[in-house]
Amino acid sequence: MQVGIVADTHDNMDVIREAVDYFEGRAEVVVHCGDMVAPFSATPFDADFQFYAVRGNNDGEPALGNTVREFGAYLGEMGKLSFEGTTFGVYHGTSQPIVDALVDCGNFDYVLHGHTHERLEETRDGTVRINPGGIPTTVDGGEPPAAVLLDTETGETEWHDLR
Repeated sequence: MQVGIVADTHDNMDVIREAVDYFEGRAEVVVHCGDMVAPFSATPFDADFQFYAVRGNNDGEPALGNTVREFGAYLGEMGKLSFEGTTFGVYHGTSQPIVDALVDCGNFDYVLHGHTHERLEETRDGTVRINPGGIPTTVDGGEPPAAVLLDTETGETEWHDLR
């Protein structure tokens, strides 16, 4: 199964549209790891894939969860997903000890999170942790956010820069 992963798109519509365009026709499922910010930046994800999202620390708009629920699943603070026998823990990532606990507990094949705006893919004791990064938070920039496509059968990831 092809699972799309994105986080920290905030209300940057150019990044959001590029992510959705990249996932359409490729991903069967897309997971947003939080910080969509507002309902208008969630609605483009109403596309040709199943959509799941968790709440980020910048998602203060009360209607965001209801907007996502109109076309997908809003998991709240964190959630557990399973697709074709592959398990995912999904959390925005505001607490590093919680991220580490999710990775180290051994209950998930993958732990997906955002928050730091820094790309990361690592494996610890059989659990793969993925953070697709986010829109740059400094004037200097840094790495652009990514739309990550995960093949759950092979474990391979494809990272697509969102500019």
